[in-house]
Amino acid sequence: MNVMNEFLRTRTRRHFFQDCGFGLGKIGLSAALAGGFSRLQAGVGNPLAPRDTHFPPKAKRVIFLFMAGGPSQLELFENKPKLQELSGKPIPPSVIDGQRYAFIQPDAAVLAPCFPFAKYGECGAELSDRLPHLGSIADEIAIVKSMHTDQFNHAPAQIFQNTGHALPGRPAIGSWLSYGIGSAADDLPSFVVLKSGGSLSGGAAMWSSGFLPGSHAGVPFRESGDPILHVSNPAGYDDRAQRESLDLIRAMNERELGTVGDPEIQTRIDAYEMAWRMQSAAPELMDFSEESQATLDLYGAKPGDGKASYANNCLLARRLIERGSRFVQLYHSGWDHHSQVEKGVTSQARTVDQASAALVKDLKSRGLLEDTLVIWGGEFGRTPMVEASAALGRSLGRDHHPQAFTMWMAGGGIRPGITIGETDELGFNVVEDGVHIHDLHATILHLLGLNHERLTFRYQGRDFRLTDVHGHVVKKLLA
Repeated sequence: MNVMNEFLRTRTRRHFFQDCGFGLGKIGLSAALAGGFSRLQAGVGNPLAPRDTHFPPKAKRVIFLFMAGGPSQLELFENKPKLQELSGKPIPPSVIDGQRYAFIQPDAAVLAPCFPFAKYGECGAELSDRLPHLGSIADEIAIVKSMHTDQFNHAPAQIFQNTGHALPGRPAIGSWLSYGIGSAADDLPSFVVLKSGGSLSGGAAMWSSGFLPGSHAGVPFRESGDPILHVSNPAGYDDRAQRESLDLIRAMNERELGTVGDPEIQTRIDAYEMAWRMQSAAPELMDFSEESQATLDLYGAKPGDGKASYANNCLLARRLIERGSRFVQLYHSGWDHHSQVEKGVTSQARTVDQASAALVKDLKSRGLLEDTLVIWGGEFGRTPMVEASAALGRSLGRDHHPQAFTMWMAGGGIRPGITIGETDELGFNVVEDGVHIHDLHATILHLLGLNHERLTFRYQGRDFRLTDVHGHVVKKLLA
């Protein structure tokens, strides 16, 4: 009886099809004829191989500069004289009726913006004096002042901005792009994650492949030491020994794949082979010695200090997309200014302003900006009302504000030198050209030649997409 139980325990549906002689190929063909497979499920071979787009793309790759914590649009992008007039007074009840906040009471007093604003470039973009470097590229960027989101706490809002859903388990936008159009890199990941500034509330759910095959997950580079853990061989272990080990492991995995048909076994095989190729590519990628001093100075990069910085990561992002990576996600933490927003924004703007602008300038000088989409922004904005709590030791800060915040984009088919969207006189609600997170995602996919309604993956009986279940391309952003 025990023998029979063990026999039944190890039998799978694949064994049944093998033994009965009907064959998975015939069943697969009948399923395809009955309704077809989704984009990757119908494919064979390398899951990261380049694929045709739905229509000609404007962009070939994306660099997303994610400001985790929620930068204050009122200190950086939104000049609202009415806030100066009402500073210290309770915000009108009609404005905040029915709103929910993470920490403050809705009737908290208004806090005036901390910094003066000026107009930059021929387009006359109005920016805070904390962003002088961004001002120098005002005619290259499109500013969206009417972003809004469904989430008002960090973890769900960060996950929502990165995956289109507030709960963990959905594929990240970089994973959707890897799945949809493949990679142009042979020896580097299609989707790379770079971090600086501290921890992230959303965690690894922000670069997970979710229910897509694991080959499309983001690959985090480490903030110190080797960019990827164990990319270097241990002492006494040469390339020949490693190759022989990998060949043996591959043979074992392929045998198991043929037996049980689990697609994640193929993911494991692909990961081992990518790691092998990266052992030669990663050291060259991380070696900034070929960069001129002028380029290092442009970014404010300081290579060789053993730790990641935002400036170093911006330069590394350019080097990654030059080598074929499809989506590079930079996360920079530290924008959650519940207290002393003036001091916090000053510090963070000093950290990111130069390198962000340098990335756009550098891409343009190398002829890469035209087909590289650069995106800058966080998960939400900050309230026009002040946050102050003696119990929490907070004063002169701002709480989370999902109703309205600002992002900017450049390159890759974006119309340069424009500002779209408008908020009310308090910077509280969007009153013109609102752009939801799903609209942003639909626009990103569109610029890369993908129809967001057609890029789907069948999971648990239905077709999922990044923009479940709404979203529109923001045509005013398109060049």
